[in-house]
Amino acid sequence: MTQTVDIRPITAEDEAIWRTLWSGYLEYYETKVPEEVYRTSFQRLLGNDPHDFHGRIAWLDGHAVGLVHFLFHRHMWKVENVCYLQDLFADPACRGRGVGRALIEAVYNAADAAGAPAVYWLTQDFNTTARRLYDRIGVKTPFIRYDRD
Repeated sequence: MTQTVDIRPITAEDEAIWRTLWSGYLEYYETKVPEEVYRTSFQRLLGNDPHDFHGRIAWLDGHAVGLVHFLFHRHMWKVENVCYLQDLFADPACRGRGVGRALIEAVYNAADAAGAPAVYWLTQDFNTTARRLYDRIGVKTPFIRYDRD
């Protein structure tokens, strides 16, 4: 029996669930953020500023099992805004059950609805499990990222 992954926008009532999922994401990348970042980020997810992040939570068997954060922004090579998928997390206990794919497809759908012709994201080279999915659902580019020193 195939189980359906349900995806819905994050609401104010989801703060505790969101914190748990986002903490799992941050732990995977061996990082932490201050409480102020948690509070501010969650408020931005609920905001209506077009530059704010959007968020979705994945549900499987009545449990929250994943999240995605994304935003739309201007692009110098396109007239339309493009979509940046910043954070994607599926609970390790349910990986391989379509959660990551469903979350990415939810972002694709949001981008289509917003008229954004492109969706892109970054991942670390050692994230081999996720990269297997990304290789099936996206196109790897030759770009290398640099950050300010």
